[in-house]
Formats: sequence, C-alpha cells, structure tokens
Amino acid sequence: MALNKDKNLKLYFSISEVAQMFDVNESTLRFWEKEFDVIRPRKTAKGTRFYKQEDIDAVRLIYHLVKERGMTLAGARQKLKDNRETTIRQEEIVNRLKQIKEELLGIKDAFDAMEPVNKE
Repeated sequence: MALNKDKNLKLYFSISEVAQMFDVNESTLRFWEKEFDVIRPRKTAKGTRFYKQEDIDAVRLIYHLVKERGMTLAGARQKLKDNRETTIRQEEIVNRLKQIKEELLGIKDAFDAMEPVNKE
C-alpha cells in the first residue's frame, strides 16, 4: 500500500479537501484541470472528482508557479513544458525551506516562552 508524503493512508481526496489544502476555490481547481493536462482526477459517472496524490502534487506545482511566483497560466504551462524536472526540484526545495523556517520559528517561540533563569 502506497503512502503519501503525510504518511496518510488515504488514497483519494475530494475536490473540497484539495481546495482547502491550497486555500483556493473549487472552481479554480476545475479551471486548472482544463488548462493543465497533468491534473487528471478520477471522475465518477455523476462527475464527482477524486484526486490521487500525483494529482495533488501537480496542483502543488501549479499553485507554486501561479500563486507564489506570480506566473500567468500560459507562462506556467510553458515552464512545465520546457523544464518540468527543474521546476519540480525548485518547488520541492522551496517547500523544504518553508518547513525548516516553520520549525525554526517554533523553536524560537518555545525559547521565547521559557522563563529566564536568574543568574545570581
């Protein structure tokens, strides 16, 4: 059984769960599906979408390019076409650095919350 990066056993995520992960509207995800062929959620006969981890990774990459780096959809599409592997590596590095920053800020907050020791 494959595990995703969060060590979660869940294989499929609803569109609302994915939208919450990235703080975007569900309509944005549906639009990105049309614009980027790398996002291919499974759809039921009723049209309900189920995203696998690889779809979420693609959304994360597009989110990074469009929302964080400020690229246009056309620019993001071209970047993925020209340098997909390099773009993926850069996005992974940025995510790792964000995680490290959060951990360091947590450590700083823990130290700030500690009462100073009297040196007498």
